[in-house]
Amino acid sequence: MKVLVTGGAGFIGSYTCELLLKKDYEVVCLDNFNDFYNPEQKEKNIEECLKNENFKLYRADLRNKEILDKIFRENEIDKIIHLGAMAGISASLDKPELYFEINVIGTLNLLETMKKFGVKHLIFGSSSSIYGEREKGPFSEEDNVDKPISPYASSKKACEELCYCYHHLYGIKVTCLRLFTVYGPRQRPDLAIMKFIKLALEDKPIQLYGDGSTMRDYTYVEDIAEGILKALEKEFDYEIINLGNNNPVKLSMLIDIIEKGIGKKIKREFKPLQKGDVSITFANISKAKKLLKWQPKMPIEKGIRKEIEWVKTK
Repeated sequence: MKVLVTGGAGFIGSYTCELLLKKDYEVVCLDNFNDFYNPEQKEKNIEECLKNENFKLYRADLRNKEILDKIFRENEIDKIIHLGAMAGISASLDKPELYFEINVIGTLNLLETMKKFGVKHLIFGSSSSIYGEREKGPFSEEDNVDKPISPYASSKKACEELCYCYHHLYGIKVTCLRLFTVYGPRQRPDLAIMKFIKLALEDKPIQLYGDGSTMRDYTYVEDIAEGILKALEKEFDYEIINLGNNNPVKLSMLIDIIEKGIGKKIKREFKPLQKGDVSITFANISKAKKLLKWQPKMPIEKGIRKEIEWVKTK
């Protein structure tokens, strides 16, 4: 079976490609290697994949419909894992047009190409940011999500709705996976855990937004990749499924965990909360357990140590 993975050289995408190859899938990877962060990191992410004869790479952009046509013509794609997107909540406040152009129009182009070539199964990488600002959780897939608070979150919600539209009109089977605060080796450098670890190792102070009471449902990247593969192996008509750790951790506690992993105290500077950030993310994963037979395995203390060791090698 041949699977197209968009954003396949990125953080989550590269783990997903590796897992697919281990399971003897043929993988077609599409990534535009943009400069949101140093593209050399993406090159390193897929070094091992490139050694596998069942891996094929296209350096291309989802906004280019001609390239998408070329990829589908040259490969008999069976299924698609769509992780390609502009990521980052804060950056989306500065460049909302770019986020909608890449995330929404790029997804529309992909769906149109699927329709044209008769590809009928899509896994879409959505986001917990869709749930917006809440005082408590857990967040369920049936919750109202009409109030996203960042352009990034809005773009992901728009993509979910496009996916439903193409399921309804053209019979494309779609599973939208709402991913909760993914971390681990290869994490993007703009994300909090990666920034904290790097600064702490250099004995530099870290900046905390708020008073340390915000909470995130940190989920290890290999657990997420496993969930994506389980979703690929099922064919629902249209489903939205949370993939999270079901165990939110306070920001202050996260810093304590990083301190223990590094073995020294971390200097802290407190800043006002950033626009677009939410107070808590907290996944109800009963649906993932029931439909996918999936649940996370990695304790955060062990996962953070793995990321620290990875950062030390860079």
